[in-house]
Amino acid sequence: MQAGNAHYRRESDLPHSVPLFPLEGALLLPSSRLPLNIFEPRYLQMVDHAIAAHRLIGLIQPGLDGALRDDGQPELCEVGCFGRITSMTETGDGRYLIALQGVCRFRLAGELAVKTPFRQARVTPFLADLEDDDAGSIDRPALLKVFRAYLQANDLQADWEGVNRADDTMLVNALSMMAPYGPAEKQALLEAPDLRTRAETLIAITEMALARDNDDFGSSLQ
Repeated sequence: MQAGNAHYRRESDLPHSVPLFPLEGALLLPSSRLPLNIFEPRYLQMVDHAIAAHRLIGLIQPGLDGALRDDGQPELCEVGCFGRITSMTETGDGRYLIALQGVCRFRLAGELAVKTPFRQARVTPFLADLEDDDAGSIDRPALLKVFRAYLQANDLQADWEGVNRADDTMLVNALSMMAPYGPAEKQALLEAPDLRTRAETLIAITEMALARDNDDFGSSLQ
């Protein structure tokens, strides 16, 4: 796995702890890229901290049940993703525009007692994500069929030349990250054990969304 100028091949290439960036509805997957607009002071400090160290942050969703800790901060989902900061631009008005490249997923092993304004945690990486090949082939025609149906139902267009050029990993992960689904669906896509399961999950979620939209349209005509 290469992200920016760094290569991640084994557990020793990753830190045992990472600063956490809780962000609801955000999905970062290995090898994929995610642009972020950083403006909160504590997360500006988090970016500075990461740049000065290993350039990695942990993108993770707040807990899906909305539970809060005693200090008012949200509980977190158990699984997130390492993201390497591959570019950063200062905007001149106090913000950072950064690009994250997904490295591998991780499971929270315990939050650290820290004095920084941002949270940090010990994590256990999903080392299989560092391997170049993903387990199992996907049903690409089925994925493209449901993707096309979703676009048609929502009057959207796609760069089909780019879609056809994309390999299976790039296609599944890009569609998963771009899909306008809620936090629970995004977490299910993140936690899918392999590429085939992620593709099957994405197809199922999209088919349910299409069926729901059809039901709503039918109800509006009655």
